[in-house]
Amino acid sequence: MASSARVDLDGNPIKPITICMIGAGGFIGSHLCEKLMSETPHKVLALDVYNDKIKHLLEPENAHPWSDRIQFHRLNIKQDSRLEGLIKMADLTINLAAICTPADYNTRPLDTIYSNFIDALPVVKYCSENNKRLIHFSTCEVYGKTIGSYLPKDSPFRQDPAYYVLKEDESPCIFGSIEKQRWSYACAKQLIERLIYAEGAENGLEFTIVRPFNWIGPRMDFIPGIDGPSEGVPRVLACFSNNLLRHEPLKLVDGGQSQRTFVYIKDAIEAVMLMIENPARANGHIFNVGNPNNEVTVRQLGEMMTEVYVKVSGEPKLETPTIDVSSQEFYGVGYDDSDKRIPDMTIINKQLGWNPKTSLWDLLESTLTYQHRTYAEAVKKAISQSSAN
Repeated sequence: MASSARVDLDGNPIKPITICMIGAGGFIGSHLCEKLMSETPHKVLALDVYNDKIKHLLEPENAHPWSDRIQFHRLNIKQDSRLEGLIKMADLTINLAAICTPADYNTRPLDTIYSNFIDALPVVKYCSENNKRLIHFSTCEVYGKTIGSYLPKDSPFRQDPAYYVLKEDESPCIFGSIEKQRWSYACAKQLIERLIYAEGAENGLEFTIVRPFNWIGPRMDFIPGIDGPSEGVPRVLACFSNNLLRHEPLKLVDGGQSQRTFVYIKDAIEAVMLMIENPARANGHIFNVGNPNNEVTVRQLGEMMTEVYVKVSGEPKLETPTIDVSSQEFYGVGYDDSDKRIPDMTIINKQLGWNPKTSLWDLLESTLTYQHRTYAEAVKKAISQSSAN
C-alpha cells in the first residue's frame, strides 16, 4: 500500500517508521505484525524467544511483499546485550513481553514479578535515554477489585456504575492482602506503569500505556499437551477450548461468578494501530482497550462457548457441560479474584475515536472455528495415543 495515501486522524501524511516489538511472537504481537505488514509501510524488528505464531510472516524468505520489512531477532530481554542497539535502531518500541497467565501468579510469583517489573526496566531506561517513544502493554488487572465489591451484598450502590466502571484517570488500584499472591502480577504491572509515568514527567519520555481488557481470538495462549505443556493452565478462553476439544466438562472456578468483558483481538489491534500512527494524540495517555458491551459471567461465557462449539464442530453437547471447582483446587492457595471489569471508554474515544465492533457471539464463533480447525485432529490423536498407552 502506498504510504502517500495514508493519513493520521488530523489529516497529516503518515511517515513509515521502524518499530522494535518485544514479545512479537505472542498472541497480540502476531496479530499486530500481520496488520503492520499487510496494511502499512512500517518496518518491524520482531524480538522474542519463540516465533511459531509469526512463522507465516517470516517464511519462506522473499515470498511476501513485506519480506524486507520484518526481521526476527531471537532474544530474551533478561540478559541480552543486543537490546539497547535494537531499541536505538527503531523510532518506536512496543513492549508486549510478560508472564500473563493467572495460574502462574500464584505458583510462580517471583518469575511473575521479575518478568513484569524487573525485566521491563531496561526497556523503559533505553527508550528514555535514547529519546525513543514507548508503547507499553499493561493490564486491566492494575485496577484490582472494584469499590463496589466492598459494599454490602444488598447495597443499591452495587448497581451504580460509579462504583464499578474503571476509569484510567480516576479509579483506584485495589489489591488483596500480601498473602494473596495472585496480586503479584497486578502490583508489578502497576509499579512499572508508575515508573513509566514518572519517566515522562521527569525526563520527557514519550509513552502510551495500554490496559487490555480480555482480548481474545485465534492464536491465544496454547492447548495443553498439543502446543504447550500438558500440565499448563492457560487463560479462560484456551482452558474452555481445551475442555471442548477433549469433550470434557468446562471447569468453573468458584462457580464462574466473576464478571468479565471480552473484546475481539482484531478490534483491539485497530486501537493499537491508532496509537502507533497518532503519537500526538496518544502520547502521555493510558488507554483502556475493551468492550463494555460484551460483559458476561465466566459461567455465561462457558455456556455460550458450549453452544458455539456445537455449531462450529457439529459435535453433540455433553450431558454435564460444566462442573464447579474451588479456586484453591484449581489455582492453589493464595488465589483471589477481581469481581467485575468494565472499562470506561471515554478517553480512547475522545483521543482516538476508537470503538469496538464485534459482538461476543461473533468473536467466539470466529475463535472457536479457528480452534476446531487447528486443534481437533491433534487432540483426537493425543487422546487415542494416551488410551493406547
